[in-house]
Amino acid sequence: MSASQSYVFSGLPLEPFRPLFGLSDEALAERGVIRRVVDSPTGFPSRVELEDAQVGDTVLLLNYEHQPADTPFRARHAIFVNEKAQATRRAVGELPGALAIRDAVSLRAFREDGMMIDADFAPKGEVEAAIARFFGQPDVAYLHAHTVGWGCYLARIDRA
Repeated sequence: MSASQSYVFSGLPLEPFRPLFGLSDEALAERGVIRRVVDSPTGFPSRVELEDAQVGDTVLLLNYEHQPADTPFRARHAIFVNEKAQATRRAVGELPGALAIRDAVSLRAFREDGMMIDADFAPKGEVEAAIARFFGQPDVAYLHAHTVGWGCYLARIDRA
């Protein structure tokens, strides 16, 4: 069994973002959200679909608390959500595009209580092996994947 078949990559739930879709730029600004038109095939990973948005799509740039545990590692960061998103993606048995196309991915390992206990980055082509190494540690309950440069949250990874 390959590493990707052993793990589930979860996008963010769509429902909290759906009310923002189609709002005016002014209404979004009142909520601290910015609409961007995608102008590059990479660089706009939708955290709901776990794929980069297509050129011409509109994405919402907003702050999101992806690590809500009451620990020193509680975290919020900028994310993109594609306004065309229809459903939350759960990828089992495949590395989703938002992770697969990146030159490298930062991985952070957490215990069940939300304490980070390990972290590293994995170059493109080595992400699945790095995930397997982290989950080889018995205290690791889940992982978070982040972009290396900007540090933006990409996805949660759990054992399947």
